[in-house]
Amino acid sequence: MSSHDVHVATRDEVLAGIDRPTPARLKTICLVLAAIGLVVFVIGLFLEPDRVWQALLVNWLYFTSISSAGVMFVAVQRITTARWSRPIIRFLEGYVAFLPVAFVLILLILFVGQHHIFWWANRVPEIREKAVYLNPTFAFSRVIGISFVITALSLWYVYTCVRLDVGIVPEGGAQWAHGLRERMRRGFGDERRELHSTHSLQGKLAVFLAFAFAFGWIVLSWDLSMSLDPHFQSTMYGWWFFMGGWVTALASWTIIVMAWRRYLGRYDLIQDKHFHDLGKLCFAFTAFWGYLTFGQYLVIWYGNLGEETHWMRLRLIEGWRIPTLIGVALMFVFPFFGLMSRAAKVYLPTMVLFASCTIIGLWIHRYIEVYPSIYGVVANIPLGIWEIGVAVGMLGVWGLCYLTFMDGFPRMRVLLMTSPYRDEVQVPVDPRTMEPLPAHE
Repeated sequence: MSSHDVHVATRDEVLAGIDRPTPARLKTICLVLAAIGLVVFVIGLFLEPDRVWQALLVNWLYFTSISSAGVMFVAVQRITTARWSRPIIRFLEGYVAFLPVAFVLILLILFVGQHHIFWWANRVPEIREKAVYLNPTFAFSRVIGISFVITALSLWYVYTCVRLDVGIVPEGGAQWAHGLRERMRRGFGDERRELHSTHSLQGKLAVFLAFAFAFGWIVLSWDLSMSLDPHFQSTMYGWWFFMGGWVTALASWTIIVMAWRRYLGRYDLIQDKHFHDLGKLCFAFTAFWGYLTFGQYLVIWYGNLGEETHWMRLRLIEGWRIPTLIGVALMFVFPFFGLMSRAAKVYLPTMVLFASCTIIGLWIHRYIEVYPSIYGVVANIPLGIWEIGVAVGMLGVWGLCYLTFMDGFPRMRVLLMTSPYRDEVQVPVDPRTMEPLPAHE
């Protein structure tokens, strides 16, 4: 996406200062937030059990879809053999650290909180096809299986990325990952051969992950979100759902890259052109999210079928109207029109503003996906301490996972930034013979 600098940083230049530990106070803040969320959740189990379980589902959908989309974008960089993102992509790879926690949480939601969330866990659907599809055993097996596959492939892919750098840099990082780093170094051979063999493996993993991500999140959105309405169904719902996570992953990544550049002081490696590229990605996928939103709305509007129109109508009347409109404004209107110019992308305050709109907007959007389907027409929407408290707690957990990962491994893709063989991966080779593959392969 961007032209390369004439000067190529040496390995020592890249490594200088990037291992600076994250601030202890930042981890403390995350711990406090996680503790607040846990306390609110436990109290809610006695006072408002339905609300806290529903809030947990909303926040699971929010944080997990963003984390999964972040790892998928990392894999897309391999599929497209992108070079522009090498200095900053590790900051996105850290999103994978939340996925194992998310897998545990979905087990908790399904096996402990199911009766507080899913109507079909309490009674058999009247429609025969839905009675089969939403049978709890079948539905839960589906959700658990898909979540496991996405989590496993994501961890495996990021492992291969990190291993390349751990294998060539001096030992360093948080003590918790020492054993894992030693395992990565075990059997690490010639740099050139390792680069090509890993690149070849990542090509296969990235494709499998892409299929698992797209198909998996479509099904998860049906089972955990769309199914909360007994009658609504839309073939565009799944694409609409995971594209929200995709654009929010890019928006949050943009802010995180800004924070890391300032904290590490690496203005030489993380440059304005990277923010221009990130801004263009945020703008493009904001437009695509808007296209999916309007496309789904338009088809439902002119089809004028009661089983479809009631879902949209419910969110545009009574108490749900204001949060729905706020969500659309934050997810589309502000970032789309705000990021049209190059200046808004490279001027960091405006980029932070519009990226923050997307991040907040998706949380409101996830809330609007779930709660109206459960509560129906209400004058006063159920949005209070339970929803905000659980969201704060999940933010703390996500932050702890991310910071723990970033302290355990090299902060940048050192090998792909400094190796004399780094651009050979643009031409696929047989990792056993190191001979170029024919063009058709």
